[in-house]
Amino acid sequence: MSKSIDVKDLNIYYGDFLAVKDVDVFIEPRSVTALIGPSGCGKSTFLRSLNRMHEVIPGAYCQGNVTIDEQNIYGKGVDPVQVRRKVGMVFQKPNPFPTMSIYENVIAGQRLNNRRMKKSDSDDLVESSLRGANLWNEVKDRLDKPGSGLSGGQQQRLCIARTIAVKPDVVLMDEPCSALDPISTLAVEDLIGELKENYTIVIVTHNMQQAARVSDKTGFFNIEGTGKPGQLVEFDDTTKVFNNPTQKATEDYISGRFG
Repeated sequence: MSKSIDVKDLNIYYGDFLAVKDVDVFIEPRSVTALIGPSGCGKSTFLRSLNRMHEVIPGAYCQGNVTIDEQNIYGKGVDPVQVRRKVGMVFQKPNPFPTMSIYENVIAGQRLNNRRMKKSDSDDLVESSLRGANLWNEVKDRLDKPGSGLSGGQQQRLCIARTIAVKPDVVLMDEPCSALDPISTLAVEDLIGELKENYTIVIVTHNMQQAARVSDKTGFFNIEGTGKPGQLVEFDDTTKVFNNPTQKATEDYISGRFG
């Protein structure tokens, strides 16, 4: 299931504007990598480049290599839709499909992929995905009710269940807790710790404590000024980045001097 991500010489553009430059990083399988840095430094843009969501924006493109499971996802003839099946995405704001039940939300990805399933198989998939997202016990008696009727924290875990139901190798999370209360945030953080047994997880967060709590490795992105590209300034074990960073900018950001 879980795969490494090898990024080499990655430059990310919006039209003529170079948004993120020269990223080289290796992300190990079955690990949690946190991306931190001030607003506008390119961390979410970089995250979206890992499943080609970036190029959904007109004029946006990447140059360089992102190798997942020995395939450069930017190679010739690679289908971005296939890439996104293998590299799932959980967004900042929980986004369950409002007209669908909890059950239908979980299997939406399978249906989009035109996978016909026996009722017993889809029942099993719904249960295992909701268990995987630590949500089964809370919703098992109301699977036919709308997903939008859940609390914010439950909706986010439903979105995680929907993501893992298609059996990806990698799960990307773009500030998954920023819209949640502290108790829901803790539930999602606990879940991230469990999910890394099966998935490679990359999370963008503005919450330093969260990065320190959930991640094995941390990447610090920074930007020299408006109109300049974002860069990955430092990447190392989370404890080292937080306790003994090699770059002054990392130390300044973590200690709250800017950002």
